[in-house]
Amino acid sequence: MTLSRSELREKSMIILYQIDIRNNLKTPYEIDEIIKDNISIENEFVKEIVLGVIAHQEEIDTEANRHVKDWTINRLDKTGASILRIAIYELKYTDTPPIVIINEAILLAKKYSDDSVRKIINAVLDKIIKE
Repeated sequence: MTLSRSELREKSMIILYQIDIRNNLKTPYEIDEIIKDNISIENEFVKEIVLGVIAHQEEIDTEANRHVKDWTINRLDKTGASILRIAIYELKYTDTPPIVIINEAILLAKKYSDDSVRKIINAVLDKIIKE
């Protein structure tokens, strides 16, 4: 079964969410195990997103925090933060067209976060693209 890029981004968001929870609980984990638990086939796109977000999380969070007024990415719900991190990673480190990245992030936010988080994600990505 082949998953669409949208479905793979959703899997990546779920994996990053689970890693975030484990980090907060200080629970040991293997990234590869979490990936395997969430996606039955080897997928380079998911690995690139997950490992890329983890490797660049400090820069990504700094970028997000620069564009959120009186707020930080850590105050978003974990799902919203994962969605925003994926989108910023893709904007900064891949050649995916910005319009695709924003649309995908907004669709995930509509599905998993509330309206206020969706608006924050949209505003941050909009500001980053305009720079």
